[in-house]
Amino acid sequence: MIEKKLFQTSDGSFSLACEGLNETYHSRHGALQESQYVYIDMGLAYWRKSNPEALFCRVFEMGFGTGLNMLLAASYAQKKKLKMYFETVENEVLPKSLHEQLRYANHFPALATQEARMDLLVNHWDLPFSFLPEFQCLKKNQDYFKWEPTENFEVIFYDAFGAHAQSEMWETKALERSLEYLNKGGVWVSYCAKGSVRRSLEALGMRVERLAGPPGKREMLRAVKPE
Repeated sequence: MIEKKLFQTSDGSFSLACEGLNETYHSRHGALQESQYVYIDMGLAYWRKSNPEALFCRVFEMGFGTGLNMLLAASYAQKKKLKMYFETVENEVLPKSLHEQLRYANHFPALATQEARMDLLVNHWDLPFSFLPEFQCLKKNQDYFKWEPTENFEVIFYDAFGAHAQSEMWETKALERSLEYLNKGGVWVSYCAKGSVRRSLEALGMRVERLAGPPGKREMLRAVKPE
């Protein structure tokens, strides 16, 4: 298992650095603000704006990681009274000790209790779990390429490590696998802005936008599956 070191980002929230990989779980400019901007504001909220009458949304996250994106999605679902099914896959589950050091459960006091939030982050792998009336989730501890969902999704958070650390996750085969389970009109979003990824998404039939990135990053990608 790769050794991970805790560090504080510029917005005060914490993240992890992977020793030897030259990779971090989030931007050093701000873990919380990056996740909120990329996956909620530019992804989930964008889909919601395009589907204002929708009462239910299915979200898939490629790479559960620290669980921050899931907590943000649950918070969004609760605030907007939007019922949500959230599925994610992760092949290297973080221990409780690291979740405690990251303190993400502290950022969402409106979501149940501190104990319940930590329980959601640490436990309930490979079994469906109802966290809130608005939020059901399924966290799968397995390899992404062995993942076999039973649902299609409206929104995909594509949050693999960078290409220098996980090059296979940014190749066409991996991207196509996620898009196979995206409904028409669905939104795929990632912090990544690589030209090769954009071209692969376009070749796979997606309508791709380069957007202004979060603080510290010039661009990011959002793609929509044509109706």
